[in-house]
Amino acid sequence: MNWVTQTKNIAWGTLAWLSFGFAVLFTMTVALVVPGGERRQKLATWACRMTFVLPMIDVRITGIDNLPTGNCVVVANHASYLDGVLLKGYLPWRFSFVIKGEMRDIAPAHFLLRRVGAKFVERTDIKGSTRDARHIVKAAQAGESLGFFPEGTFREEPGVGRFLPGAFVAAIKGEMPVVPIAINGSRYMLPANHFMPQRGPLTVDILPAIAPGAPESATSRTLAEAARQRILAVLDEPDLVEQ
Repeated sequence: MNWVTQTKNIAWGTLAWLSFGFAVLFTMTVALVVPGGERRQKLATWACRMTFVLPMIDVRITGIDNLPTGNCVVVANHASYLDGVLLKGYLPWRFSFVIKGEMRDIAPAHFLLRRVGAKFVERTDIKGSTRDARHIVKAAQAGESLGFFPEGTFREEPGVGRFLPGAFVAAIKGEMPVVPIAINGSRYMLPANHFMPQRGPLTVDILPAIAPGAPESATSRTLAEAARQRILAVLDEPDLVEQ
């Protein structure tokens, strides 16, 4: 890579980070001063989208008509820190995303995320995990639309790991359809353990919903695997469970 290309890449990466910084500052202001949860969520959605619009990132959304008009649970593969911002920005504002409970330890982030509708689930403490799971099931039963990254975390190696059951238990309890979503390109743009993003396209494939009465919805385990296989079918990454 010559110095001209490298300089261009650094300049673009800096612009991308500045766009993200704008989104964070804007959302923090919204969380602090704007009344009404619905209004805050709509403004946060706009700010997240600006993270990709300002640096002119090519974001392609397919299958938007597959999202039910009513409430549902969306589940997506997880490859990068970008994934949550991407889905928050390009899915309808009504989705509340479920985030790892460790974010409670970062007070400003916890406050900001909670004020814009995020839910939290503990992953290490059994008692806390059970409590959070009950809250999420209650939210599903109350008809909230929820977004999950059911792998729980992402890793450096490409591929889709095993799905944890929480999203699918909530969907079954809430009698809501599950919409699998495949995210392509975020691992290339900002892989694990990298600071400077690389320019490239992002694709969000919204796949057909799995209805509450479908055979795949018999148990949380069968539902999780059905959603995972649908994502793998359109994702150019390996199945890490089979390895």
